[in-house]
Amino acid sequence: MPPALHPYKPPSWAAHLTPPKLRTALAIGAPTPITPWSVPGLPAGVELWIKRDDFTGVELSGNKVRKLEFLMADAVDRGHDSVVTIGGIQSNHCRATAVAARMFGLEPHLILRIPEKTHTDTDKPSAGLTGNLLVDRLMDSRLWLVSKAEYRHHGSEKLLDMVVSQLRQQGKNPYKIPVGGSNALGTWGYIEMVRELEQQLAADPLGITDIVIACGSGGSLAGTALGCHLSPQMGDVRVHGICVCDNEGYFFNHIDTKIYPGMGHVDGPMSRSLVSLVEAAGLGYGISRPEELDTIATVAKATGVILDPVYSGKAVHALLRCLREEPRRFRGSRILFVHTGGLLGMYEKAPQLERLLPEEHSTHYLLPIAETKNHGTDKERTSSN
Repeated sequence: MPPALHPYKPPSWAAHLTPPKLRTALAIGAPTPITPWSVPGLPAGVELWIKRDDFTGVELSGNKVRKLEFLMADAVDRGHDSVVTIGGIQSNHCRATAVAARMFGLEPHLILRIPEKTHTDTDKPSAGLTGNLLVDRLMDSRLWLVSKAEYRHHGSEKLLDMVVSQLRQQGKNPYKIPVGGSNALGTWGYIEMVRELEQQLAADPLGITDIVIACGSGGSLAGTALGCHLSPQMGDVRVHGICVCDNEGYFFNHIDTKIYPGMGHVDGPMSRSLVSLVEAAGLGYGISRPEELDTIATVAKATGVILDPVYSGKAVHALLRCLREEPRRFRGSRILFVHTGGLLGMYEKAPQLERLLPEEHSTHYLLPIAETKNHGTDKERTSSN
């Protein structure tokens, strides 16, 4: 049986917006835990906590799951038979969407951006089987591969429309989900995260002054910032987005023109007043610098928390830099970092991470084998019982 759909009642402080009609429950780990986090390199006097949104599930893990609770409910309610979304070759969002689609009996179509030329006259393209791609394939997702050049030329919205058009010509009824699930509807997932935070901090007041979250498509950040602004309990918290792609101008414009109006937020403060952005793309989306991978390896060994190379790894690396170099950016010294998931993306970085791994501590420990002249081998004795 697929997950049930339920009528959605927003927090009282968000009731004046345009809330979704329905929601489904996909984040099996919610409320995701908040724990102290002693990250190496944290400046003296700064206290850090981590909210484990990487614990929202296994196949359905990470921040995208919160958005999909609203997006999939809408797709099912409207009678669609398939979903189409788009992302990078190791997209966590595409993987989560494929899993959620199959849970509801819908066919997933994933437009994936790959660096190589996507088609020739003689060769059939292959996305591979690493990390998120393996799950995509296990879900029997229909993969539409595009090169980076094709992606830049057409843009994600046009590519989505092109695939949707082809599927409609085949008699299908596809539901379109943008990059990262970051539209007005999906962003309600992080309005709900703020409500969850309210309840957790009411039960265990931590005096949080700042929230830090990675930003790749803008929805999680937009929902967190708007939720904190509207919530009487969270109104004094400063929200910071660590941009792992694009730039400040892109995200401010995207949130203010594509997300907030659709949520019904048109009269109050917009994103430039609600959030502080830090540009941390480095060498580019999904491309890791050695020092960023160093941070991932150091944090894993010291705290047992695995950061992914695309989002949370870059975000923590940038957070530590900002705390050292720009401490006035933060409202206070009690900071909550939201871990947005992405573990499966680690596998693609294995060759780069290998140099950072500790020396392998393995021992080939052999026990002496006793003579068994009259007793037979273990295999023989076992088979005779």
